[in-house]
Amino acid sequence: MASIGKLNQHQARTAYLFITPTMLLFLAFTIIPVVMALYLSFTNYDVVSRMDFVKLDNYKRLWHDSLFWQTFKNVCYYAVIFIPLNILISLLLALLLNFKRFGVKLFRTMNYLPTLTSAVAAATVWIWLLHPEFGLINNLLSYVGIVGPAWLAQTETAMFSIIMVTLWQSVGSNMVIYIAGLQGVPDYLYESAKLDGATAFARFRYITWPQLRPTTFLVSTMSIIGALQLFDQAFVLTQGGPGNVTKTPVYLIYQQGFNQLQMGYASAQAFILAVAILIFSLINMRISKSEESIV
Repeated sequence: MASIGKLNQHQARTAYLFITPTMLLFLAFTIIPVVMALYLSFTNYDVVSRMDFVKLDNYKRLWHDSLFWQTFKNVCYYAVIFIPLNILISLLLALLLNFKRFGVKLFRTMNYLPTLTSAVAAATVWIWLLHPEFGLINNLLSYVGIVGPAWLAQTETAMFSIIMVTLWQSVGSNMVIYIAGLQGVPDYLYESAKLDGATAFARFRYITWPQLRPTTFLVSTMSIIGALQLFDQAFVLTQGGPGNVTKTPVYLIYQQGFNQLQMGYASAQAFILAVAILIFSLINMRISKSEESIV
């Protein structure tokens, strides 16, 4: 028994030894910056002058900052359209490519490739594709007699253009997640349903979709977080315009912190955004659990 106890102690020390570098990196690059940013949110730190403690002044200013709340309205509009489309398109692609047939792996790879592309590089290419005069999109529309709009310059289409670009770049990764979820569904469930005469739609409704609820929860949560953290596409495609209709909270934080050097105020905005991400994630978790209890 004593030898077993010493062996367990040795294994525990070895485990702590291996995780110590990772924990130190996590402390240095995550915990300490978060604590420092929290402190800065209660100051008027602007990089160049003396930093004073201003208590809750930054948060009081946020309450009356109409531009900050408009950015939340923008990402809410973005999320309402983006998240359902992201789940639907990813799931459809997964259902289409969840077969062992010749060439399926090639199509999976082609659909996944946009995920590997840099967001900035992809957005730069899409600027040319969406160009009102020389862009490929409007040229294709002209062949069917449709005059394409100035996608990135009109308030009606600017956010839709960003949604289109982010969907193109994100559905591939979620498709892979859904394929993994589909391959985890037991085959005997489908075989039993077929013997009972269930149609393909009935098998999807009563077997596939319930089995994919954890996968859908993962995809929807990541989509919510990604929507609230939207920055690259809005920065490159529209610079927050026209008329601030595509300006996002992260973009505003970037402008306040690095362009206007209001680091304290930007830190307060960042913590409000973090709280919003936490709230929406908890709501999504509660909805997912309630659906599972109903099933």
